[in-house]
Parts: sequence; C-alpha cells; structure tokens
Amino acid sequence: MEESRTKVTILTGSYRIKGYIDLLPGARLTDYIIEAKDFVALTNAEVYESVLGGRQVLTAPFISVNRAHIQIVTPGH
Repeated sequence: MEESRTKVTILTGSYRIKGYIDLLPGARLTDYIIEAKDFVALTNAEVYESVLGGRQVLTAPFISVNRAHIQIVTPGH
C-alpha cells in the first residue's frame, strides 16, 4: 500500500508538536485520529513548549503521542 506523508501540528496541554503522519492516499486526518488506538505515530518530530514562542525541547525521527492528550490537530505547520 502506498502511503502519503502529511504534515501535522498537534497541541497538547503542555506541548506543540510538529511532524508527519503516514496516511493512505485519500484518507482524512480526522478519520485517522479517531481510529487511532492509544497512540498516534509521528515521524521527523519537533516538540516545543506550548507557550507562545516556547523553546524546542526535543527532536526525534519517531515519537508516539498519547491520543488522550491531544487537544488540537491540524494539517500543515
């Protein structure tokens, strides 16, 4: 199956996370998040403090974000 990397920004109570989610072509980001089990996988992740202008606290080739902590998710950066 062909996958498509989709840029996303995820906001949690503590962090702003930028990275990529692998979606199947034609799949909707909303459906992916709803159907995710406990964690959402991101590649090429950058994690920042959630405050305006917050410092970068982590970069990683892969992270899993606990879905229960996601408050906002949007395509793009």
